[in-house]
Amino acid sequence: MDKMTPWVILISYILLLLAIDFFVLHKKNEIPSARKAVLETLFFIVNALIFSGIIYWLYSNSLISNVSQLTANQSVIKYLTGYIIELSLSVDNLFVIAIIFASFKTPIQYQHKLLFLGILGAIVFRALLISVGLVLLDKIHGMNIVFGLFLLFSAIKMLKKEAEHKEIEQPKGAMKWFRFSKELDGGKFITKVNGKYVLTVLFGALLTIELTDLLFALDSIPAIFAVTTDPFIVYSSNIFAIMGLRSLYFFLSNMLEKFYYIKYSVFSILLFVALKLITSNWIEIPEWFSLLFIGISLAIGIWISIQNVKNENVKE
Repeated sequence: MDKMTPWVILISYILLLLAIDFFVLHKKNEIPSARKAVLETLFFIVNALIFSGIIYWLYSNSLISNVSQLTANQSVIKYLTGYIIELSLSVDNLFVIAIIFASFKTPIQYQHKLLFLGILGAIVFRALLISVGLVLLDKIHGMNIVFGLFLLFSAIKMLKKEAEHKEIEQPKGAMKWFRFSKELDGGKFITKVNGKYVLTVLFGALLTIELTDLLFALDSIPAIFAVTTDPFIVYSSNIFAIMGLRSLYFFLSNMLEKFYYIKYSVFSILLFVALKLITSNWIEIPEWFSLLFIGISLAIGIWISIQNVKNENVKE
């Protein structure tokens, strides 16, 4: 099998899921129900798990350039660990997306289209960032320590913001560079006002989502390097996590405040992968432990959030 074939399989799988999402699962400007959001979230999770079987097949039959000399079992564990890390770090992204939509007063019927286009942009931009990151790790000795320190800084900064109870400012930077109209014009990105073409606020929201994803990618991509530097596993786990983000947003959109303490789970995961990157030259932490730590961190965050909601309901 040609070494490009696994990448063709991955890209074809991604394009197939995107086509199903856009043409089958959603009608134009449809407002997704809570039940549908749950089913779509499960759909993307199941497909991420199915692809782990494809990864096992590729690595067990030596059908891929196995640059890290991984066994089939190791490749699957690293893929799943990377997928869960990326998915958990995306939770923080959901809070920011909610703020962006509120800031631009984006009607819910247009939010799916914006998130779908945001995913397309993320697929391209993350591929570029992953490529740059892997080159830096290969060419510069000690780059893993630099990435680890950056993640450590991000984790401490996140905790500091929580301690100070600062609110995220509304993303209005794009307004300085473009002329925007408050008219939605049926969900278009460009409209005509007084005989001149201007951008609608939907384009402003899309632009802000893309820029925000780039900022989050600076945290999430170095995090997966703590798991593996195998380019196929890094990219596939990253993209499958991003693809499930849109349906996960609609699933959690009405519950983001209730699951507030998941942010602390994200902090602990960032801290863990930062320390793993920094110490990787001297200490090898097994992947089963990484997977267990991430799972326990998320479970604790969810449990504390649920208990907090129950206590508030009792007080009321």
